[in-house]
Amino acid sequence: MNENIVTQQYHNFLQVAQSYYQLTKPRIIPLLLITTAASMSIASGGKLDPVLLLATLAGGTFAAASAQTFNCIYDRDIDYEMERTRHRPLPSGRVQPGHALIFAIALACISFMLLAVFVNLLSALLAISGILFYVGVYTHLLKRHTSVNIVIGGVAGAVPTLVGWAAVTGTLSWTAWLLFAIVFLWTPPHFWALALMISEDYAKVGVPMLPVVADSLVAARQIWVYALVLIPTTFLLIDPLQVMSAIYGCTAFVLGAIFIKKAWALLQAPEEKRLARSLFLYSILYMILLCAAMVVDSFPVTDQLTKFIVRFVSG
Repeated sequence: MNENIVTQQYHNFLQVAQSYYQLTKPRIIPLLLITTAASMSIASGGKLDPVLLLATLAGGTFAAASAQTFNCIYDRDIDYEMERTRHRPLPSGRVQPGHALIFAIALACISFMLLAVFVNLLSALLAISGILFYVGVYTHLLKRHTSVNIVIGGVAGAVPTLVGWAAVTGTLSWTAWLLFAIVFLWTPPHFWALALMISEDYAKVGVPMLPVVADSLVAARQIWVYALVLIPTTFLLIDPLQVMSAIYGCTAFVLGAIFIKKAWALLQAPEEKRLARSLFLYSILYMILLCAAMVVDSFPVTDQLTKFIVRFVSG
């Protein structure tokens, strides 16, 4: 009998822990950490301190988890109305709003302390500013009131690049701001592709995403324009900043060409949800592989290998 009680309590604990874990929207966090790691790798010239990397990524994880939990608290009313989000912990009643608020504040405090103590104060302040911008500006002021919500809200998603750079250098440079700009420009086509897939859900709850307040063609045109701006921007890391070289350049060219091809296909048939889905999924892969190329290209051995190949080819 006692064994059954212990087992039941264990299962209940796991269910509660899983509910709080789901509040953080864990599938979103890895992409933010990848951009942080890429920024750190470039800033350190490929000579990353493993302890610093771990501390920064841990602080970033808690910051992102806090922001997403605050978002779940604020949006619990519309989450209940949308089929896609109805079963989240708050609208389903598995977590109470007051408990979720305490959890979100605790996550933010842990993030700040981790970064301030084990990294530096600038990275900690940037992480907190990202939370405040995401919750106060994007979620509260923009998301339900303007179709440019994602454009301006992209600032919050780009902050991790600044956190990563500040973690290594203690300052912010032109390269850090360019990395910020790359993620900022990537965000609208990424989220508008998602909005095209689920525009009916957004319309149902009155969230003025671009495909809802305009139409699919307007959204597809904006995705196309942002793609045309984003791809050339990624090459500024090569020239004039000269922090990346051939391996990154080749990868950025191939990835960018595919991105533009998919954006063009969507522009030709903006009502096709399968094309929107294809672009949305590819945009995630695009950012992952682009950041991976940044990391690989930043290693000193990569630079030496590139110079050797150039000398060999040139005779």
